[in-house]
Amino acid sequence: MKRNLAYALIAMLVAVASCGFTNKSFENDDKDKLLLDLITYVLERGHYEPKDINDDFSVNVFEDFIDVLDPTKRYFLEADIMDFEQYKFQIDDQIKNTDITFFNLVYDRLMTRMQDAKVIYKEVLADPFDYGVEESISIDYEKELFSASRSDLKERWRKQLKYATLGTYDSKLRKVKKTSDTKTVVVDGNVINELSTEEKFANTKLEESRTPEEAEIESRKSTQKTLDEFFDFVDDLERKDWFVQYINTIVDEFDPHTFYFAPEDKEKFDVSMSGKFEGIGARLQKKPEGAKIVEVISGGPVWRDKRLEVGDEIIRVGQDGKDPIDIVGMRLDDAIKLIKGPEGTVVDLTVRKVDGSVEVISLTRDIVELEESYAKSANIIKDNQHFGLINLPKFYVDFNDYSERNAATDVAKEVERLKQEGAEGLILDLRDNGGGSLKTVVEMAGLFIKDGPIVQVRSGGKNKDVYDDKDERIQWDGPLVILVNELSASASEILAAAMQDYKRAIVIGSKQTFGKGTVQNVIPLDNIVRSNEHGDLGAIKLTTQKFYRINGGSTQLEGVKSDVVVPDKYSYIDLGERDQSNPLKWDKITPAEYDLWDGYIDYEQTIANSNKRMEANDQIKLIEENAKWIKSEQDDNLISLNYDIYKEEEKKDKAKSDYFKSLSEYDSKLTFESLKYEEELFTKDADLREKRNRWHQDLAKDVYIEEAVNVLQDLKINNIKHAKLASVKG
Repeated sequence: MKRNLAYALIAMLVAVASCGFTNKSFENDDKDKLLLDLITYVLERGHYEPKDINDDFSVNVFEDFIDVLDPTKRYFLEADIMDFEQYKFQIDDQIKNTDITFFNLVYDRLMTRMQDAKVIYKEVLADPFDYGVEESISIDYEKELFSASRSDLKERWRKQLKYATLGTYDSKLRKVKKTSDTKTVVVDGNVINELSTEEKFANTKLEESRTPEEAEIESRKSTQKTLDEFFDFVDDLERKDWFVQYINTIVDEFDPHTFYFAPEDKEKFDVSMSGKFEGIGARLQKKPEGAKIVEVISGGPVWRDKRLEVGDEIIRVGQDGKDPIDIVGMRLDDAIKLIKGPEGTVVDLTVRKVDGSVEVISLTRDIVELEESYAKSANIIKDNQHFGLINLPKFYVDFNDYSERNAATDVAKEVERLKQEGAEGLILDLRDNGGGSLKTVVEMAGLFIKDGPIVQVRSGGKNKDVYDDKDERIQWDGPLVILVNELSASASEILAAAMQDYKRAIVIGSKQTFGKGTVQNVIPLDNIVRSNEHGDLGAIKLTTQKFYRINGGSTQLEGVKSDVVVPDKYSYIDLGERDQSNPLKWDKITPAEYDLWDGYIDYEQTIANSNKRMEANDQIKLIEENAKWIKSEQDDNLISLNYDIYKEEEKKDKAKSDYFKSLSEYDSKLTFESLKYEEELFTKDADLREKRNRWHQDLAKDVYIEEAVNVLQDLKINNIKHAKLASVKG
């Protein structure tokens, strides 16, 4: 469906544009103006909900573009902003007239200020930092004003560089030495590792202890080297790279999922859509404080390592033990170039964890293992009863050949295998599932109901289309629980919403899911221009449709609200669609016609029983306490630059973090086993056995899985009208 829509959009745009977009009409203009005109044209005619390009739009572009270029306010002066403000209400007119005067002024001034910054940071780093002074820095840069003078700007640089250098200073002060028995490493007087062989000892990096003066000098040198490398990197950027930032500032005003790809970025997007991810296996979002992890890709280095998680912010990047580069304030694309790299190489990431602690995590870059992105299942045994669990990381599909492996057919196979092994209830785990193919959602939902509508889809200004399951076969008519969290998005929300509306499944998880209820299509811009002398123009990812539940409500912004709400560490931090820039609004349309599932006798009472258990569960109470602490740590934006206070705060954070480590020691007392077909594969694939063993260990600590089993037991014992599970009718 998405593929056909993309072709229809191109055909519509080409039909209208072929008269206007030719070489001749732009023979006196450059590629930048062509891009600006072309992208604006596509947005106004192809976007699901086009915006008026007016004075309000102009103000938003003005503020957001400056924030993109200088998020930490260490380049532009107050006088620069005043110069720029002459265009604050004129950018809309400039866009319509393909005038790039505002961009040119800001770009030229930025290049000047960056040259000034090269002088300033060297002046700052020429003098020692006094870590005994009681002073602090606010990292809530959005609330900071631009500096009024060069001296004010230099003071801002001084504090920012002192803050950036403080962690390095601390690490260089740590005393590392070898004890007399040559087998014990001591750090700050504490035994941290006992070495059984000389070989282990030889692989341990030992350093002589430093005086505070020596540590201070070395940390400043390290910071200067980082900045030297950063500005060398910036010097290699071309004007077109900065213009892409301007284009995407305009595009981003329409919604957070519409995006312009420059030609080289389009190639990267195509690679990512193929399912192969070279790097660390995480999706990042630009933040003033660094690059925030918003998705962990199953099977990648981050996923396997387990120390990084969604919400963590990468603030410095080093290459295999070399001095790291500070990426705070850096463009996201530039930061990603530092983080990515060839398979097998090592990247050192300095990370501010969601709990506020800072640590260095080294990862070996790799190609994501696609197998770990596929559906997998396990048997759960409790009180001599057997239940099935299917984990689905995403709704995958090969758009070129649907007969190849896809999420719907894989889940159907796992359901059948679990039935054959005696499963009496089924858990479908959609936590962290960011979505994927719409077709697979409709087919997958059909496994659990006789027939009927699954989702409604509407294109801009058009009537709705209802996507139905027309297959009357029911592959699973037993008890069903769906697990979700704040990171369950798009296709995950469609499936959870449909099963909830039918009262077919009980949804357990976060207060609400991510809230992405929109569809995007990628439109190559070259297909819209009849003739073009400027080379590859790239592509635009355009929001073209909106999803609606069968009850008529949109999943946009509100997501799916769980029947049984349980907290997790993300409960109070900003992660959903509602926290993105310029999201589309929630609305509703007329409901589709559908009949409720009649397989449960006491659906509401089962939900009430589960909520009661969760309210009394000590593990859930500890998770809630942890979530609130994480939120308080994130809201604390005032950082002390006094070393003693810094160490004291670090000690407190470490103690609190250790207190919450008991969360990972929970034991549900459930038994998890692989299915028979996988057991046979283990004899040939030891790595697969290790992956499943690790997965089962994590599941045994999962209080949400435990409660899902409790709900299945309630449904099985009290609520199922039909004792015999139906098999596939064929």
